[in-house]
Amino acid sequence: MPTRFTPHTFTIPALKGISAKSIEEHLKLYAGYVTNLNTIHEIVENADNPEYARREAYRRQGFEFGGMRNHEYYFKSFEGGAQAISPDSALYKKITETVGSFDAFLTIFKSLALTRGVGWAMLGYDKQTDKLIQYWVDEQHIGHLPTVSIILALDMWEHSYVADYQPSGKKQYVEDFFANLNWNVIEKNFVEAQK
Repeated sequence: MPTRFTPHTFTIPALKGISAKSIEEHLKLYAGYVTNLNTIHEIVENADNPEYARREAYRRQGFEFGGMRNHEYYFKSFEGGAQAISPDSALYKKITETVGSFDAFLTIFKSLALTRGVGWAMLGYDKQTDKLIQYWVDEQHIGHLPTVSIILALDMWEHSYVADYQPSGKKQYVEDFFANLNWNVIEKNFVEAQK
């Protein structure tokens, strides 16, 4: 029986700047990644399919899987409503240890998010080196770093903001993302990554 993935459900409150309609449409795209990933697994796990078809399905797997997981981090970060990061939290301390201050982190990360092209601004944790790493992922999958666990994922594909902000509002979308962020969720991601 093929491996099957099920879309998660998310409880997302009203957000500043990001409309409920935009979230609804965005969730449909997320569900599409899950559906496509399941189709890929049906193809590759059926030995009767032509070998070429299976190889091409494997090639597509990284894009669909990345689209599924990246969006799960993104949507979960809104659950529970906006919560500020605690200066006493382990993540806050690690951020300040890494870049000097939380404000410096925000400046660097927001600049990263404005990278030209479609993709994701990411904050990850590398357990092997005990380091936080900010990085860019093209599309859904190109640039993920081996051994680095996702802590924070900011979707910078146009579909995540253009309905509410227009292309020229990209910078405001980034600001509103942080205004809506539940840092308790991000802190939990960090704690899990350290295990």
